[in-house]
Amino acid sequence: MPNLSFNVDHASPEDENIGEPTVPGQPHEALLLVLPYLSLSGLIAVGEVCTSLRDALRDDVLPWLELIVDDPLSWRMCDEILIEITSKANGKLRTLGLFNCMKITDGGLQTVIERNPLINKLYVPACTGLTPEGVINAVKTLSVHGNILQSIKINGIYNLQKQHLQVLQSYVQENPKTLEHKCSTHFRLEGDCNICPIDVEICPKCNEVRKVFICPIETCVRKRDRRFSECRGCSSCIPRCIQCGACVEPDDLEEAEAICVDILCMRCWLQLPKCDFCNKPYCKQHAERQLNPSGSRGFVCELCAVYEEDDIDV
Repeated sequence: MPNLSFNVDHASPEDENIGEPTVPGQPHEALLLVLPYLSLSGLIAVGEVCTSLRDALRDDVLPWLELIVDDPLSWRMCDEILIEITSKANGKLRTLGLFNCMKITDGGLQTVIERNPLINKLYVPACTGLTPEGVINAVKTLSVHGNILQSIKINGIYNLQKQHLQVLQSYVQENPKTLEHKCSTHFRLEGDCNICPIDVEICPKCNEVRKVFICPIETCVRKRDRRFSECRGCSSCIPRCIQCGACVEPDDLEEAEAICVDILCMRCWLQLPKCDFCNKPYCKQHAERQLNPSGSRGFVCELCAVYEEDDIDV
């Protein structure tokens, strides 16, 4: 069987024996109440702490009903490990979220679905090992048991076509709660909307199945001129600011240039701190790349820092 610890580092016996010898005790009962709220990596780490916690995770299905696999475990997750982890829910798994799990295949997903017929939220964005047909088969399997799928995320799966989307929509439209919410209406920098039944739709610009956004800025020129359809489309058709989601005019793309090559509107570009040398900003998502030289209130970007070192060497 695969190792669920994912090679979690352990303290060496020498480190454990440092200082006064201690008698291990039982973990506080309050700690057991926290287990259902931990991430998968947190559950794995807690299970390595002591035998009592490991037994608690083994005997209780509650921490395993909502399974979300994301970084840094995504690239390690494969079919065999996924099947073993989901088996801890004893067939009662409700949410299966696999984000960027490229090693998961149609066969692995189908096995998990067949063993967990109560799943009502299926998230598999950017799982490039899956096919549209494999996802459809999984959804159909859930419907056989009378289960209504509340939401599904499939953005990033290759070769999604209109007919695939139409089939999937037929399995989520019966849920009235999801119909009350309009999907993909605003650009969301913090993440996907968890209310939308499906995270993709047909782009009105390119007619492809993609995530579709509309400009969230009320002062948008297109909104002001009541040309709402012109600022609604996928990110490939309409450039959008990575900060606020506003649609960016072609003339502003070169003027509001970012170091990280992300798109910025002029308003956000003016508000961000700039490199002391090239006068370009990082977006907030890449702000950690800033290099702060001593005695300077600004920062130096990675590219300018390399050029500066080359000049010093010369």
